[in-house]
Amino acid sequence: MRRILFQAVPFDKKLVTLALESGVDGIITTPERVADVEALGRMKVLTPAELTRIELSSKSDEEDASAALERGQAVVLAKGWEIIPVENILARSSELGLEVESLARARLAAGVLERGAKTIVVLPEAAPELKAIVEELKLSQGRQELAPATITEVTPVGLGHRVCVDTLSMLKTGQGLLVGNSSAFTFLVNAETESNPYVAARPFRINAGAVHAYVQMPGDRTRYLEELAAGDEVLVVGADGETRLAVIGRVKVEVRPMLLIRADTGEREGAVFLQNAETIRLVTPEGAPVSVVSLKPGDRVLCKTDVAGRHFGMRIAEEIKEG
Repeated sequence: MRRILFQAVPFDKKLVTLALESGVDGIITTPERVADVEALGRMKVLTPAELTRIELSSKSDEEDASAALERGQAVVLAKGWEIIPVENILARSSELGLEVESLARARLAAGVLERGAKTIVVLPEAAPELKAIVEELKLSQGRQELAPATITEVTPVGLGHRVCVDTLSMLKTGQGLLVGNSSAFTFLVNAETESNPYVAARPFRINAGAVHAYVQMPGDRTRYLEELAAGDEVLVVGADGETRLAVIGRVKVEVRPMLLIRADTGEREGAVFLQNAETIRLVTPEGAPVSVVSLKPGDRVLCKTDVAGRHFGMRIAEEIKEG
């Protein structure tokens, strides 16, 4: 997991407060200001002496950085670093930190060798873009490749335990969780972003499906819906495939009437069990929510297909069939 630190040297209470509100992982400040930062919020506080800061101006600096990383030191490259030396160091250790002075440089730091530096140190001059840096580098989880699938069956199947996932975030139309009977075929279940005459919108909630279903998680993992708990991070996916992290505030498991929904992409078939209620919606290829109550064979919804094979949520190479 990438770590974002804000360098509050010299100390500025307004900038430290901004950093805390933006969601950084820690603050770097001088020893005499540590208590001032800790008084503003519960946060990891570091001093410059705890980091080995190196300016890259020659090949020997590159070697010094690699050697320091091998010794277990927390190495941060000063702003002005160039791509090739950073690639050389990252090829030997992923624990490198990089100073950044703008959103553009933060994006660059996060993308070197397609994995980027593990630690990003945001300098005070980047404060106006700090919220955007945290949003992109911590909350965004890249893109999920979604594809339209054609509904082939919608059948009431009686009662079952279903899972409502209430997050700490307000989601938008077209955003939700990828859920399915198989890790190789998941449906985009829309958050309760839409109002109706009987129930107000609850855009923090995803009525995600039956307890046994797989849900796509951050880090290319899956979990069963029943395993989710308050404090866990889930992978929120939009109709455009863009993703972000959200923290679970509450999980509600209740017995409700359920529907079996099947769909086919033309190359793969999949299924999901969802509550039989108007407020539960899938997402069309146009990004519009469609209620499972009005869903019928021939309708098209967004799904994600993948290769089957998971062990404790981790991808493995194994011949497996899930239905």
